[in-house]
Amino acid sequence: MEGNKRWVALPAVAPVAWGANYFVTHAFLPADHPLYGAALRALPAGLVLLALCRRRPRGAWWGRSAVLGLLNVSVFFVLVFAASQLLPTSVASTVMAVSPLAMMLAAWLLMAERPGSAHLAGAAIGLGGVCLMLLGGEDGISVPGVLVSAAAVLVSSFGHILAKRWNTGTGTGTGTGMTGTAEAAGAGVLASTAWQLTAGGLLLLPVAVAVEGAPPPVSPSALLAFCYVALVATALAFSVWFAGLRRLPAGTVGLIGLLNPVTGVLLGTAVAGEVLTGRQLGGLALVLAGVALGRPTARTRPDRRLPAGTPAAPGPHPGLRSGPGPSRST
Repeated sequence: MEGNKRWVALPAVAPVAWGANYFVTHAFLPADHPLYGAALRALPAGLVLLALCRRRPRGAWWGRSAVLGLLNVSVFFVLVFAASQLLPTSVASTVMAVSPLAMMLAAWLLMAERPGSAHLAGAAIGLGGVCLMLLGGEDGISVPGVLVSAAAVLVSSFGHILAKRWNTGTGTGTGTGMTGTAEAAGAGVLASTAWQLTAGGLLLLPVAVAVEGAPPPVSPSALLAFCYVALVATALAFSVWFAGLRRLPAGTVGLIGLLNPVTGVLLGTAVAGEVLTGRQLGGLALVLAGVALGRPTARTRPDRRLPAGTPAAPGPHPGLRSGPGPSRST
């Protein structure tokens, strides 16, 4: 279980990078080119990871990469880009704070991973903390922007849990794996992340050309912003996020995502010179309490199911990629 606790720190990098991404997108990227913005975020990130892993999809992973690329990249990135332009960073982050609950529901439906009471309580407390930190005093909130942000939550929650299912070989409800140990073991986090980012970027690019015409002019500040968005908020963030999701329960990883709006508030304090109020400090404390409730404990069951037909063994099994013992959840 100590291994699980160490894995909590890794996916925490992702929501911190994503929290800063709202500010970078809103401040530096062209607002009238959401398709190009999403494509130029996804495709360079996918190609960088592809160069690192040097693996191509095989078998079912051609189709899976296309599906995950459509959900987690093409649709999600366009929705996030639009939400970043339609809403203040605080409001967009607040709507995204419901993602832990959405991920728990998706994991329950797709993987029969029932959320624990601590995870549900953490999600409720964390959402309350986010609302306390960020809501209040915003005038003229865009209803379409809120709907776009909510759609991004639903699409990403379903896509992330689907990626977890396909990378762990876990079926729905029956607890059985997919056919064959290789299928059950998944493609590896780096490879599957590279494939879906590349697929999503390739799907976006012709649509961007057809809908938005010529690419937007890119200033030096916008070029630096695209580098951050592609390399840090996408290539790095999605790799560590899916690595954590592969090894930890969806409820735990979803609650770690609450660090996203916390980053937005702290960034506003550091960059814009905003002053934290007592209400915001109280909300920050609630968010951190919610994240803490979802941490792995000694009673947390490992999130691992063996493929169908694989006999249980008390020690290491040479046919499995995951390590022995309960400290590894997949």
